[in-house]
Amino acid sequence: MVTTGLVAIDATVLATAIPTIVNDLGDFALFPWLFSVYLLAQAVTVPIYAKLSDVVGRKPIILIGIGLFLLGSILCGVAWSMPALIAFRAVQGLGAGAVQPTSITIVGDIYSLTERAKVQGYLASVWGISAVVGPTLGGVFSQLGAWRGVFFINIPLCIIAGWMLVRSFHEQVEPRRHRVDYLGAVLLIVSLTLIILAVLQGGQAWEWNSPQSIGAFAIGGVLLAAFVVVESRAAEPILPLWVFSRRLLLTTTLVSLGVGAILIGLTSFVPTYLEGSVDAPPLVAGLALAALTLGWPIAAAFSGRFYLRIGFRNTALIGVSLVVLGTLGLALFAATPSIAIVAISCFIIGLGMGLVAVPTLIAAQSSVDWNERGVVTGTNLFARSIGSAIGVAVFGAIANAIFGPVDASSLPPAIITAGSAAVFLAVLVVAVATVAATIGMPRTPVKRAAGVISTVADAN
Repeated sequence: MVTTGLVAIDATVLATAIPTIVNDLGDFALFPWLFSVYLLAQAVTVPIYAKLSDVVGRKPIILIGIGLFLLGSILCGVAWSMPALIAFRAVQGLGAGAVQPTSITIVGDIYSLTERAKVQGYLASVWGISAVVGPTLGGVFSQLGAWRGVFFINIPLCIIAGWMLVRSFHEQVEPRRHRVDYLGAVLLIVSLTLIILAVLQGGQAWEWNSPQSIGAFAIGGVLLAAFVVVESRAAEPILPLWVFSRRLLLTTTLVSLGVGAILIGLTSFVPTYLEGSVDAPPLVAGLALAALTLGWPIAAAFSGRFYLRIGFRNTALIGVSLVVLGTLGLALFAATPSIAIVAISCFIIGLGMGLVAVPTLIAAQSSVDWNERGVVTGTNLFARSIGSAIGVAVFGAIANAIFGPVDASSLPPAIITAGSAAVFLAVLVVAVATVAATIGMPRTPVKRAAGVISTVADAN
């Protein structure tokens, strides 16, 4: 939980400190890269770290992640310019790429199927707490004129997390020789970097039909195709293709893709919608959105009781139905803005997320052995990152078609309401598509035998 807190707080603390950072370092036009480069570095390295955790063990990978995050935080705290801060945020992202999937994989290793949902709920609660604590801390540091504290606060957390893991987490990894898939790793990182960069910056830093956009997509696509060929022949592929050939793993990956898109759609547009339509203060708009991160851990903690009784698939179907209900509420009432309706809708969506994201991840983890669990977990979280990246581009394009080139803060409430309503409708469409992916999951029975919970997964 402490390790997860590193990534969770960092995801929310920076936004409120941006004005102060820009005033100090300048280069206002570059500040979006503080978020893009972090997301990019995190996303493209998740599959690499996930595979390595299956090869050398979880402990060294998560400690490397904490070390990189610590180094990046210190460097960010002493950054002398916006380009330097952006570069050091990339180092933080490299650390986060190891921390998040490995911590969730460790939960899959050391807790039984009965306990796992409750523990995943604890991890989810860290994100809920961070949704409130992060912006508050960022605001305090900004008002004190000490934005560097946003990064220095990570130092004690990194030290505590590393010390606790060194002291308390012990694992036995069978020593054997491995053939590292260097070529596959390079092709994967470069191709994903180009594609995700093109998605994140398309329509923002450059036009979709610009040479930069077309070139990034084209070269990235060719390299990704080359990666698939290399992986089909590699002795120990960095991202085994069997992950996408098993029905359970494929469908849970598609569900995670939808979860990532839905989350980014809400976190990006709910605050803008409330602030622009009913002139809600940023703190109130943030708290309305935080209802989502309140519902998620509550439902996640109780999801184990559901999937032990009715199975993973049925539990996930209940969850995704709640997500559809919540997004439907946002879309239907978007034309008549209400903070209460938004908060209630977000809470319902959060409950649904806890019942769909956790059971589908646990189902995927439970269908494989220890030496494949890292890859499966990493693929699931990587799909969520890809969903967020695609969601940013698609929802942003929809909003920009209505907002135009003008900054949202200067638009009249009617225009902001119309643009947000269009985005919420698009989020609803994604939620319905996620229902289809959930229905495609195989029925994975959960059996209780000799007091030990085990899963029998029909992977085909």
